[in-house]
Amino acid sequence: MSTTNPVLYSYYRSSCAWRVRIALAYKGVEYEYRPVHLLKKEQVSDDYMKLNPMGQVPALVIGSRTLTQSMSILEYLEEAYPQKPLLPKDLFLRAKVREVCEVIASGIQPLQNLSVLQKVGDEKKMEWAQFYINKGFIALEQLLAGCAGKFSVGDEVTLADCCLVPQVYNAFRFRVDKTPFPTIMRVNDALKDLEPFKAADPSNQLDCPEEML
Repeated sequence: MSTTNPVLYSYYRSSCAWRVRIALAYKGVEYEYRPVHLLKKEQVSDDYMKLNPMGQVPALVIGSRTLTQSMSILEYLEEAYPQKPLLPKDLFLRAKVREVCEVIASGIQPLQNLSVLQKVGDEKKMEWAQFYINKGFIALEQLLAGCAGKFSVGDEVTLADCCLVPQVYNAFRFRVDKTPFPTIMRVNDALKDLEPFKAADPSNQLDCPEEML
């Protein structure tokens, strides 16, 4: 592992970058933050595309090596920095954490990500995002009802929680009715006041616009 601090390429309200920021903060990993302005299309600049050919954030640079895709980065951080683990020891619960992560990271978030909404167009993007977040939350609420304790899976913070909080932010952003999802909201409320989650919040990122504060 490199002796220099990792470098995180991030956008303040990117769900995927936010997940990684939570894990870094939770594990106490010092890192350099380099903003990539998605609305200015900096993610598709020639230089950035060399780091991440998908033209997305995050990218995590460790020494001379680069990782992209938030779930891959989260798994790397879990193994590279085993202090304050984000996966349970129990094999079934580890799989359950990954199940929750995949529901959010594969089943909900990609359908309301920036590139998809730009394709859908301004006139329809709110309706589109509301539909797919609500659809995903119906399944997620049922899933968490069977595995949540204080947090998403049991009573310890896990990778599932790293994924949950940014997705709930998007539910607020797109004005989804949260009333049918009491478990999701209870867990989110328990997480949002924890220091690592505060540190990773969009409002605490150097590229957060003043009008968002």
